[in-house]
Amino acid sequence: MNNLIRRPFRYTNVGMVYWLIGINVLIFAVTWLLGRNLYTILAWGKTGEQLLHFWINILDRMPMVPAQVIHKGWIWTFISYMFMHANFRHILFNMLGLFIFGIHVERQMGSREFLLYYLLTGALAGVFSCFAYYFTGAAGIPLVGASGAIFAVELAYAILFPDSIIYLWGILPLRAPVMVLGFTALELIFSLTGTNSNVAHLTHLAGFAFGWLYFMTRFGMSPWRRLTGRY
Repeated sequence: MNNLIRRPFRYTNVGMVYWLIGINVLIFAVTWLLGRNLYTILAWGKTGEQLLHFWINILDRMPMVPAQVIHKGWIWTFISYMFMHANFRHILFNMLGLFIFGIHVERQMGSREFLLYYLLTGALAGVFSCFAYYFTGAAGIPLVGASGAIFAVELAYAILFPDSIIYLWGILPLRAPVMVLGFTALELIFSLTGTNSNVAHLTHLAGFAFGWLYFMTRFGMSPWRRLTGRY
């Protein structure tokens, strides 16, 4: 069983990061264009109504809403929620994070491993968030965004490249582990204090935690030793 879990994929690098960014941008663009051109589309008559109904029917089933998962079985939203974003700022920062850190992580891991890591950590962050929000009275609130998976990717970057220097805001030099652990501490504080309550801090923390577990389980690697320079 242990051999199966740790069996490596054949290494390839096909630019999976670019595919993921492209899918996210495409879905966001469709959502934005529908909102901007609603009356124009409806003016096309029956064809426009059918097209609009088709896309709205798809987009309405992409956010992860705990009540719909629990009561309707919409488990596919554990994946689909990662490909929807609330606004331009939301997708911009997530895709920048995926681009900046994901390229290096994919190059190190290989595309298959990277895709598994990205989707699995994001999905498990969604599962955790679903039950956490359901049992804390937020069952009807939709969750969207790739932030849980992005946090896992940033953690992976810090583990794989612990000596790398990141310039925060382009000015302040920080070692990658310091940046990632610092952001995680802030997310924990925000989650406990309710600061920026419209942000899914629990999902971010869950992505970080499942990324940590992935490295321990899949690679038999101690993230803490890597982050603290004891490797």
